[in-house]
Amino acid sequence: MSFDHFDYKGVRFAKGIYTEESVSHAENEFEVFDDDIYNVTYPKSGTNWMIEILNLIKHKGDVTKTNATPIFSRSPWYETASFKERVKKLDPPRILSSHLPHHIFAKSYFKSKAKIIYIMRNPRDVIVSLFHFTKIVKIYTPTENFQNFLEDFIQGKALYGSWFDHVKGWMQMKDDERFFFITYEELLQDHRGSVVRICKFLGQELDDAQIDTVVKHSTFQSMKENPMSNWSNVPSYVIDLSKGSFLRKGISGDWKNHFTVAQSEYFDKIYQEKMKDLNMSFFWEQSS
Repeated sequence: MSFDHFDYKGVRFAKGIYTEESVSHAENEFEVFDDDIYNVTYPKSGTNWMIEILNLIKHKGDVTKTNATPIFSRSPWYETASFKERVKKLDPPRILSSHLPHHIFAKSYFKSKAKIIYIMRNPRDVIVSLFHFTKIVKIYTPTENFQNFLEDFIQGKALYGSWFDHVKGWMQMKDDERFFFITYEELLQDHRGSVVRICKFLGQELDDAQIDTVVKHSTFQSMKENPMSNWSNVPSYVIDLSKGSFLRKGISGDWKNHFTVAQSEYFDKIYQEKMKDLNMSFFWEQSS
């Protein structure tokens, strides 16, 4: 998983998209507002899906904004170098995205009333999604060697570091009333029910028709067809969509088409070792 990077407190960041100054600012100087909503994920876990859902909830199902503004401008990643310009265009309450691990998240957050929605996904599907992602995003040197890619992921040599550390770090907040966590798989299995739960967490009262509209316009197919949601308006020197789609499949379980039996068994062993101290269980631990 080769890309030009720098390390910040044990976490890898891609040069150009981030700078040491932008990450340090995100951690130490960025001002969190009490009405902020943070969409936090490890990469390739459903970030864009949640951006769509949260923005549709904010506008009570009105699609005007989602059809007029690129998804990365509606909810920019606040640790990126370009964020200072994007944040000026946000209307309150701000919906901000981040892949930052818990230990370098904005210090001002922990003294605020702002809310975090954290999405997790079966790490095997994260690996596969990331594997295909590296083929279209220009910061990466693509590889066809899935075994080497798997090793890099396990060793935390990915953008934003270790998946295991990311999840374990954020799960320290699982009992905090400002923190809501959900899995990608739950969103797939019960899209509407998940939207209702998110609305409740945010204190947003939407009627049935508004919820139906949120659900309709945040389906994978709807987002894939929306140029403001599918990243098709990003310059080709950033993402080469001739080599694949940004929104690829939007399913669960695609890892079974990529892992060999030996790789699956190997990953299971690593997973059990790294996650043994987390007093939580996830359904993918039984379905792997």
